[in-house]
Amino acid sequence: MIKTATFTALHVTIAFTVVYAMTGDFLVGGAVALIEPLCNSVGYFLHERVWDWLRHRRTRLSRTRKLHTAEPHAI
Repeated sequence: MIKTATFTALHVTIAFTVVYAMTGDFLVGGAVALIEPLCNSVGYFLHERVWDWLRHRRTRLSRTRKLHTAEPHAI
């Protein structure tokens, strides 16, 4: 949890610094520093959901192929 908190603080600081350097406006820098990490967090969450869905789909397709290509059992 400490690693997550320090990374978030670093992210907010970098976002603020970059926007402030580009605009010279503390208000804009502060707004972006708060909004941008939130947007990135939502984007990351959705990205992970898509990759989990793809991984699940790939596993399911692989199992289906194995079932269809398996040798019939001898009786």
